[in-house]
Amino acid sequence: MESNSGKRDQWGSKFGFIMAAAGSAIGLGNVWRFPYITGKYGGGALVVIYLLFVIFIGTSVMLAELSIGRKARLDSVGSFKKLGGGAWPLVGWLGFFCAFVILSYYSVITGWTVAYMFKSLGGLMEQAAVSGGAADAFVAFVSDPVLTILCLMVVMASVVGVAYRGISGGIEKSCKVLMPALFVIILILIVRSVTLPGAEAGLRFYLLPDFSKVSAEGILAAVGQGFYSLSLGMGIMITYGSYLGSHEDMPKLTRTIVLLDTSVAFMAGLVIFPAVFAFGIDAGSGPGLTFVTLPAVFAQMPMGAIFSFAFFALLFIAAFTSCISLFEVVVTFAVDELHWNRAKSALAMGAAITLLGVPSALSVGGHIPQVFGKDFLDALDFITNNAIMPIGGIFVSIFVGWIWTKGALDEISNRGELKFKFYKAWLWICRLIAPVCITAVFITGLKW
Repeated sequence: MESNSGKRDQWGSKFGFIMAAAGSAIGLGNVWRFPYITGKYGGGALVVIYLLFVIFIGTSVMLAELSIGRKARLDSVGSFKKLGGGAWPLVGWLGFFCAFVILSYYSVITGWTVAYMFKSLGGLMEQAAVSGGAADAFVAFVSDPVLTILCLMVVMASVVGVAYRGISGGIEKSCKVLMPALFVIILILIVRSVTLPGAEAGLRFYLLPDFSKVSAEGILAAVGQGFYSLSLGMGIMITYGSYLGSHEDMPKLTRTIVLLDTSVAFMAGLVIFPAVFAFGIDAGSGPGLTFVTLPAVFAQMPMGAIFSFAFFALLFIAAFTSCISLFEVVVTFAVDELHWNRAKSALAMGAAITLLGVPSALSVGGHIPQVFGKDFLDALDFITNNAIMPIGGIFVSIFVGWIWTKGALDEISNRGELKFKFYKAWLWICRLIAPVCITAVFITGLKW
């Protein structure tokens, strides 16, 4: 176990790092937002735009973050302090703040997936089969303060347990089991969904491009989804990069992580659209899709309880692996900057995040007042996702593109051992294209 005085832990294998980093990138947004914006803004046409952004810009920013972390061998704050100095550590602080706050409410939603796994095998299918029953069941659940806080505590206790055991012994071991399980479950759900009577209409809607629906708003939605879905701008890839071996091929690892993340987002659409079209139900976005629409769909399927359980198990794995990565940003900060050992860091930070999560757990059920018209959970989500994360991404790009340029090239090429043939393109993406695109997402997102 890593401590404040011992040698820094490292990933035990390349596969373990890829599974952990992909687990971080693959989260709730892949399942409950990507299919929705794809359908809303032109189906296959939006998928093409999303892929272009992810391949060129998302991959570039992720590679920049990994290179910062591996070179500094420190948390996000310490990395910018070591490599940039001056005011640059503020970028690291933004990442720390994002990870801390996002995990406080993300763990609440992850707790909902745990509850719904068990509810699927209980009376949920009978409730969801009744018109409006799925919505009533969800409202009743989030209005139960004891149950929602208990679910939050179970999730955070599990996250602390994984982080307590360190990088190779905790995070890597967990993700090497959870991520392959996620792919098996999603493939099973795709087979079930596309073989439903009437599924062809959903596949046509999802896969055939409709360029008449492509708009500036849709393009920005695709760009924003690509940025958020890769876990950029919150210190995760800097933190995970700090545990990478010095001879790993970072460009190749980055491409693999991006491919896995994009694959899950795409496959989620193959689960959702054929199913909702088969039963004539409109696919919304966010919690409504996940906890209201899809239970109503599963309730009409043969063996619906089993497929509902599998879906919420899939969602739990996606969310839980993201929770682990968010927590590691906070734990690594405490180890590197506060000089606590890993055990103290995990327990203290876990308790603090759980306490901040309580208002989010209570707010959705209306137990605490709203914040300027939004419940507490939505307010935190807006502040972090729409404001702080994009700012972090912009400054990471500027840092490697203009300030730490030679150091970044040395790190990415393993000090000249690897030939990074896309260096010039990557550099100008970081210097100009990424900051401009992310700034556009930032400006359009500032609508409270």
